[in-house]
Amino acid sequence: MSLTIVPLHAGLLALIFLGLSLRVVYLRRTLRVGLGSGGHETLDRAVRAHANFAEYVPLALLLLLCLEAGTALPAWALNGLSLVLIVARVLHGFFGLNRQSGISFGRFWGTALTWVVIGVSALLLLATGIGRWLV
Repeated sequence: MSLTIVPLHAGLLALIFLGLSLRVVYLRRTLRVGLGSGGHETLDRAVRAHANFAEYVPLALLLLLCLEAGTALPAWALNGLSLVLIVARVLHGFFGLNRQSGISFGRFWGTALTWVVIGVSALLLLATGIGRWLV
């Protein structure tokens, strides 16, 4: 078994994660905050954007890797799901939560698209598992 699609996208997601990490570090140094947000809303949003990425992306990547390794999903579909996840996390992390608190285009669509990728991936894996179990 050779994984070729998801590892490429995982590398791109890792770079996004580093970007979010660097933003937190930059703000901590600029605002002289060692732990927490020090009451700075900008830092609080950056920390949450980073944490939200860390909360959702590992599960999404695990599901995508399982799809690539264990199903006959066409490459275009796997690429599509992976690219939607990348777009979702850029929207959420850089154009949503990092820009403002509350509802925003980036935050809404970033969250919604991330959930779509997780939900579709989970359903495809369940269908594959049930199909194999019934045979």
